[in-house]
Amino acid sequence: MNSKLHTLLEEKFDEMVQIRRYLHQYPEPSFKEFQTAAYIRSFYDKIGISYRANVGGNGIVASIQGGNPGPTVALRADFDALPIQDEKDVPYQSTVPGVMHACGHDGHTATLLVLAKALFEIRDSLHGKIVFIHQHAEEYAPGGAKSMIEDGCLDGVDAIFGTHLWSLTPTGVVQYRTGPIMAAADRFEITIKGAGGHGAQPHKTKDSIVIASQLVVNLQQIVSRRVNPIDSAVVSIGSFVAENAFNIIADSARLIGTVRTFNEDVRNDVEKEIERIVQGTCLTADASYELSYTRGYPSVVNHPEETAFLASAASQIDEVHTVEETEPHMTGEDFSYYLQHIKGTFFFTGAQPEGVDAPYPHHHPKFDFNEKAMLIAAKTLGTAAVEYLREQAPSKNVIKAN
Repeated sequence: MNSKLHTLLEEKFDEMVQIRRYLHQYPEPSFKEFQTAAYIRSFYDKIGISYRANVGGNGIVASIQGGNPGPTVALRADFDALPIQDEKDVPYQSTVPGVMHACGHDGHTATLLVLAKALFEIRDSLHGKIVFIHQHAEEYAPGGAKSMIEDGCLDGVDAIFGTHLWSLTPTGVVQYRTGPIMAAADRFEITIKGAGGHGAQPHKTKDSIVIASQLVVNLQQIVSRRVNPIDSAVVSIGSFVAENAFNIIADSARLIGTVRTFNEDVRNDVEKEIERIVQGTCLTADASYELSYTRGYPSVVNHPEETAFLASAASQIDEVHTVEETEPHMTGEDFSYYLQHIKGTFFFTGAQPEGVDAPYPHHHPKFDFNEKAMLIAAKTLGTAAVEYLREQAPSKNVIKAN
């Protein structure tokens, strides 16, 4: 079974590359992936695989019923792009100004589509049912996973597997982890309200830039002095805006940042500490403030049995030379919502471009990945699904009572 699946995927690899490059040229940002969704629907229409469209928004859920009884496994791929200008000098460069696939979601989609096509050809030999979840809007909270779940994408599903093509890891390496593998990702915004004035008369102002600068430093004490060193947490300021003339002290300054944690108690404590520090810093400077704290995706927590099963499946892939447990990543993923509802695991498929020692990171204008990693991802996901269904299928050997 696996040998046949792998051969089919190898034969269809060129198609996988063509799909990926087409999607890369015509990216659409989160919640606006209308043409991409239409492309996915058209692909399934041509093959004859049934699907449900507009699931939780732009999501699509396709399925294949095997010829033998068994449980149901879901495989997931996201398909939204990012508001980034593509700076790569390649034939498949994005044709949409200011939008590009800078995280590999085009590759995820191509992988899942061709995998579905290959599995459809051997459906009579499959046990149970395989569900293909094409998720919109992974990049921005509230994301697409939550709304798709609410719209029933996991109904009847027993387990789920997902992967992320990872350009910073060598191709041929598959990384897994039991328990937390990706962090909860929250967002906060702070507006400092001081009193502006002439730069030559700072004593007559409440300098919002100075106050905000102190706040940037003070917030770093949360991780260094308020969080147990055994636990992990990140507090980062990504934006500091107080635009004004060179000789004017700004009335207000705005800070936007992110918090990353694994432990829910730590997550709660960091949120409280941010409020306390902002309040104290502004009180000292006799300034006021506005603070908004938005909880993003929870931590991705893999289930032990499915993670072990995935690692075993990956070791069966010829192109995989290393299967290893990875350290937790502080990046976020809304795959976490699926794992809060059913058993499953999320893993990384190494996709470092060939001949590149220092690949561009995800979300970079020159981001790219090794397309051969898509074949590895397809084989790994397919093997995991097929083997899991076979092992969990009801036994054919029924012992009759005397």
